Amino acid sequence: MGHTYSNILIHAIFSTKDRLPSIRDSLRERLYEYLAGIAQREFGHAVIIGGTNNHLHGLLQVRCSVSVAEAIRKWKSLSSGWIRKSFVGNENFSWQEGYGAFSVSQSNVSKITRYITNQVSHHKRITFEAELLSFLKPNGIKYDAQHLWD
Repeated sequence: MGHTYSNILIHAIFSTKDRLPSIRDSLRERLYEYLAGIAQREFGHAVIIGGTNNHLHGLLQVRCSVSVAEAIRKWKSLSSGWIRKSFVGNENFSWQEGYGAFSVSQSNVSKITRYITNQVSHHKRITFEAELLSFLKPNGIKYDAQHLWD
């Protein structure tokens, strides 16, 4: 084949350090715009970004020349640096060390988009911790419950 074709879709999930409520409403929209710009420049495209005051979801289309780990590393490091420099009172902001990354088929894009769009109302009923487990368990991902939140 003369060309490379790919559609690598990843549902990325990660929280603020210690799941602190650091993403204030006044920051959220600008953060999502900044994250979309990082995605475009560094690794592909952010289909949708959403979350709450203590965590973030993104449906990412990642270029085949960039690993998922590298894409998320850039997303987190560039955005946390921007938050620390740009917003008074956020000089110590950071994301948690790890993340969740789950493959998404094209046929599920609208379902995941709705899920991410409805994060605020969704989290009136469920904690971030319970939500993350609801992704790990059905995906057969083994984890050490004792160290899951380190």
